[in-house]
Amino acid sequence: MEWRDQGVLLSVRRHGEASAIIEVFTPAHGRHAGVVRGGASRKTAPVLQPGAQLDLTWQARLEDHIGSFHAEPVRSRAAAAMGDRMALAGLNAVTSLLSFSLPEREPHPALYQQTEQLLDLLGQGDLWPLAYLRWEVRLLLETGYALELDRCAVTGQRQDLCYVSPKSGRAVSRDAAGEWADRMLPLPDVLRGEGDAPDAEIVEAFRTTGYFLEQHLARDLGGKPLPEARARYVGAFSRRL
Repeated sequence: MEWRDQGVLLSVRRHGEASAIIEVFTPAHGRHAGVVRGGASRKTAPVLQPGAQLDLTWQARLEDHIGSFHAEPVRSRAAAAMGDRMALAGLNAVTSLLSFSLPEREPHPALYQQTEQLLDLLGQGDLWPLAYLRWEVRLLLETGYALELDRCAVTGQRQDLCYVSPKSGRAVSRDAAGEWADRMLPLPDVLRGEGDAPDAEIVEAFRTTGYFLEQHLARDLGGKPLPEARARYVGAFSRRL
């Protein structure tokens, strides 16, 4: 069994004295693990940094074996991440959420493309938060928890949409929410792709996407806690306000 693809490195762990097991996210083969012979060596270890873009060849005797990778660097994102605490926190949030959320070996090409574009913005603090928010919305969509925010779930109207139903993920207008408004999640303009996307609105939108990641996605994955890296990034961004 053999395939070749590019991918984003999600995680690395030592395997034996000189090898490493890496987990990557690729467009055609999804989240995939394999052994890199010599991956813990002085020559190769600096290349295998989370977020790196790799050219990968995977081989195994049988399809369900873990197999081995031959990995060649395409580009590193370590410099952008290591020189900026916010960038590093964002990178850790992305890689940990992908490892947490995606089934093994299930392709998500649209999510992969958006992930690659997002990681290429590392270090650009003026663009990253909004791009990351849109990436979380895409992650929810790809894992079966799409937010439907274009019309009110109760009345069907498209105006004065202020809330998101915590059960259905659908928009609710101010009038339709009524006395239930305090139980709804916020729907800032930025979450609908409108307005100037001020930081305060992005923080508010993180509350909504975070709810569905924690209360729907994580619960349906057996109640495992959401990776702390996501909360660390959102907390660090919120404190900037």
